[in-house]
Amino acid sequence: MDRRTLLVDGTIAGVTLAIALGTLGAGGFGTPSPLATPLDPVGVMLALVASVPLTLRERAPMTVYATVTVGTLTMLVLNYPLDFPLGAALAGYTVAVRYSGAADPVRRRGALAAVVGFGPALVVIYSIAGDNLSDITVELSALALMFGAVWIAGDRSRLRRERIVALEERAVRAELEVEREHRLAAAQERTRIARELHDSAGHAISVILVQAGAARLLHERDPECSRKALRTIEDVARGTMDEISRLVRALREDGQSDLTPTGPAAIQDLLAGFRAGGLVLRSHVAGSVAAVPRSVASAAYRILQEALTNATRHGDGSADVSVRCTGGAVEITVTNPARSSAPATGGGHGIVGMRERALLLGGTLRTEQVGGRYRLSACLPHLASDSVPA
Repeated sequence: MDRRTLLVDGTIAGVTLAIALGTLGAGGFGTPSPLATPLDPVGVMLALVASVPLTLRERAPMTVYATVTVGTLTMLVLNYPLDFPLGAALAGYTVAVRYSGAADPVRRRGALAAVVGFGPALVVIYSIAGDNLSDITVELSALALMFGAVWIAGDRSRLRRERIVALEERAVRAELEVEREHRLAAAQERTRIARELHDSAGHAISVILVQAGAARLLHERDPECSRKALRTIEDVARGTMDEISRLVRALREDGQSDLTPTGPAAIQDLLAGFRAGGLVLRSHVAGSVAAVPRSVASAAYRILQEALTNATRHGDGSADVSVRCTGGAVEITVTNPARSSAPATGGGHGIVGMRERALLLGGTLRTEQVGGRYRLSACLPHLASDSVPA
């Protein structure tokens, strides 16, 4: 039991004791009965027994209930004017919360009998003492109903707590599952990018081999052509190193290859494919992909492909596309009407993959939903030294 629970229960016990002593000292809630026992040291001691143990009600609810009940019943039998046994009611409520859903039927039924049996127990005690029960029938009936209500309230509270715990556990499991799926999606995306590095580096190495062979053959016969070939080797190697420095961060565990079309007609072919699939596209492509480095062209292709896939799945079947290829960057904008089932701005495997590709190239990718329209914009820069075209 933590300090906060102990402090709260201690405060409850103190308030219960104060109410009990105040009630006993005033002779009850109504007009004091001449037969009532006035507050004396015995009454104070019994009030302490019927309230102070509530401090430990969460740690040992049944023991606390038994102790508080004994003190309460003793006060009632000795005719102390305790009109409302608050301590016993609180202890009984705690027992109901703890044991009304117990798997052991014996323990559950025993707890029910202990709480609901408060009123009948008082009847038995008065009967043994030879008191006239007809004078206190209303009071006894009220006590029986009150402790029945205490059990029901405790049982409802237990059910509510169990539902809250179940919902919290379900939320935690869902969050862990989403996190696991996002990590898996990111790892798979990085692996695909790493595979693309193989293609890009392979192309660059082929160029270097050809130019190196030309430089060797022309070294003496045509020194100028030989130097030109060496400069080409230098430029290609520098561009490849720049691509490697950006893509090597994506290397992870095993993955699957992803061959991305990056030719001059790749973007137009992609748009034509989505149109053939039924997506109504209004597109504007400015500039040529031919002058864009392979890594940037590949990322642009995949980002546009994923954005149009999302527009097909979550939109109304139409989209506006803008692709601008400049000397320093590729800018992509996709806008489509968003249905209520559209994914949240920051979620989804597609968003994870697109943002991963943009960040690895030093670019940006933003998504927003305004006025019922979903907008994705990406900017993919390429370095001046990137000289290996797609």
